[in-house]
Amino acid sequence: MNNETHLSFTSVGDISLTDLKKLVTFIKNNFNFDFSQYAMSSFKRRVARVLQLYSISNVDELISGLVNRRELFDEFLKEITVNHTEMFRAPSFWRKLRDQVIPLLACNQPIRIWSAACSSGEEIYSLAILLQEAGVYEKARIVASDINDRVIAKAKSGTYWIRSLEVNEKNYQRFEGKMKLSDYYVTSGDNYIMNKDLLRNVSFKQFDLVMGSEFSKFDLILCRNVLIYFTPELQNQVLRLFNNSLFMKGFLAVGEKETIAFCKNAEKFETFCAEERIYRKISE
Repeated sequence: MNNETHLSFTSVGDISLTDLKKLVTFIKNNFNFDFSQYAMSSFKRRVARVLQLYSISNVDELISGLVNRRELFDEFLKEITVNHTEMFRAPSFWRKLRDQVIPLLACNQPIRIWSAACSSGEEIYSLAILLQEAGVYEKARIVASDINDRVIAKAKSGTYWIRSLEVNEKNYQRFEGKMKLSDYYVTSGDNYIMNKDLLRNVSFKQFDLVMGSEFSKFDLILCRNVLIYFTPELQNQVLRLFNNSLFMKGFLAVGEKETIAFCKNAEKFETFCAEERIYRKISE
């Protein structure tokens, strides 16, 4: 069960807009992360969760703690940026990627892919397995980025709690993979550890979608279940970044509950697969 369901609505209600603005300003001035364009309803719930988890009574006490304990900011960032994911999440998306997108990129040398907001790495291992089973991994060059260097470290380690394995196994089966998921990991105590060889063509980069600018060109960008946490203004900004970062006819995949239809740069993309929210760049 997602721990967020345990939040008290009273505790969320006690956090005012003034509190949130004060916190956002403090974080930007002291840590150079800008949450001002995050959807405030989601941001408020995540802040309330931090207060509850660490028995902090209010936002002022949280700010004081952030001043004195850098490790608290690391934990804060992990909670705010929502790092809960699965391998082969929404298996139908991964089937569509394998069956219809990758064949169109297979002749590219290399195939350049950016997993933006890669979180704790389950998406990266899913992508690597897909490319390997499709026979194109060796020509792929993958950049995995996230705002949070702690979750990047977890992604590099490939070490996950064994209780998440059942869901991941079922997702892989529904993806209709060629092997068994167990061919790609070993178990160790309460954890399972992904085969590090899957990362041989992956480079990791700490990157803030809010404040960052284009740093390379890609054939495919994955940014799933992230835009939903942004205001329309920030969605426009991020879509402009993605458009600038894609080769012509490159692909952008967002989450199943997201759309770029209402963004200012939407006309620069055509819908490749509406059901799976996959778009293709058609204009600079």
